[in-house]
Amino acid sequence: MNPTPPGSSPAPPAAADAAPTLPQREVARLRDLSPVQWKSGIAAWLGWLFDGLDMHLYTLVAAPFVMELLNAATPMDPEVKAKSSWIQAAFLIGWALGGGFFGRVGDRLGRSRALCLTILTYALFTGLAFVAQTWWQLLVFRFLAALGIGGEWAVGSSLLSETWPRRWRPWIAAVLQTGVNIGVLGACLAVYLLATLCGYLEVQYQPRWVFLVGVLPALLVFWIRRHVPEPEEWHSAKVRARDRQPRVRELFQGAILPTTLKTIAVCALSLSAWWAFMFWHAQHLRNLPELAGWTVAQREQLVSQAFFLVIAVSIVGNFFGGWLARMLGYRRAIALMFLGFFLAMSGAFIVPRGWEPLFWFWFPAVGFFSGVFGLFTMYLPPLFPTLLRTTGAGFCYNIGRIGAAFGTVFFGLFSKVGDFRLALLYASFLFPLGILVALLLPEHQTSDPPEGA
Repeated sequence: MNPTPPGSSPAPPAAADAAPTLPQREVARLRDLSPVQWKSGIAAWLGWLFDGLDMHLYTLVAAPFVMELLNAATPMDPEVKAKSSWIQAAFLIGWALGGGFFGRVGDRLGRSRALCLTILTYALFTGLAFVAQTWWQLLVFRFLAALGIGGEWAVGSSLLSETWPRRWRPWIAAVLQTGVNIGVLGACLAVYLLATLCGYLEVQYQPRWVFLVGVLPALLVFWIRRHVPEPEEWHSAKVRARDRQPRVRELFQGAILPTTLKTIAVCALSLSAWWAFMFWHAQHLRNLPELAGWTVAQREQLVSQAFFLVIAVSIVGNFFGGWLARMLGYRRAIALMFLGFFLAMSGAFIVPRGWEPLFWFWFPAVGFFSGVFGLFTMYLPPLFPTLLRTTGAGFCYNIGRIGAAFGTVFFGLFSKVGDFRLALLYASFLFPLGILVALLLPEHQTSDPPEGA
């Protein structure tokens, strides 16, 4: 029997702070899900969709936008490359810090409240990128937006891991990650339509305009606060803990310490390689010699189309990863997806290739195996105690962004001006190390315990 939070009183059905009582019957079909579970799922999925939208607007317009802010003559200018690298690094560091900060907020104040705060944060500061007049202003706005984006990952994944059936988690992970993918596709579409419209109207292309789209997620907050309650598991854990809230340092003590360190390592290795690809493959494509005679609008259309294809294929990869987790368990599924990731990414850049083979085969292959990141959403939170769940999952997953931030700058600055092939090739070798660490991670069940357990 689940205890009732102290001081609780009857509340109207729409109150977002009420502690729900989830049905105890077996949940075998979608129609068996309670309204609470549906609302939690919709809120998390939409949060992730807008997360993906706001996350990738900059990666698609980085070179032309920073070129404009620096008054540079070409996106291949070394100063453009350096400053765009630092902006992306600041974003990834903000993402890491946001995962830890809002993870702590989610454990202390509740998942629904924290979800609202994360969405407001990334919507506000993504929109403010529109008014940036210098590269460092853009860096500040992207850093602050990233705090919310990193926090939303931790809070949304914990919300669903505490409300939906355990045996559905591999598929829930795939669906959640698909929300991110669709958000990224929305970013691609926004950039593509902008470039197309500018070409049609014969007006100057202004990459800053796309950031206004990032304000839209703020509207979701009103619905979440009214309709999405806190999970019963979180309420029960708060009652049991009473005044003894677990401290962050407990992640680095006792039996939790090995899990924390291994999770940080596997996330840092894989995210560093992935974000090196996500950021620099667009620059690599733009700078191919065969595109030298193309207009800026034509190159931007190709980049957005390539990005669109990568993310569209990754949706299939999400469900393939979920299927592997159901068949083999999370650890082996993650290791196999990392192996495919390495083969696809190293194959893309091991020799010079033209835009057509990269566009039609190699980039989509990389996108397919990026479905592994969907598995992290449902695998990581249950590794930690309930009142350290969003803190632990958010910190460990997002602290990997620190490594990714370093990798983005290192691999980008390591490359020759206008040529990112070798940097991307070397980044792919982080995946074999990730495989070794993934196989050492703990496993947990993908099925529900017996009733009453």
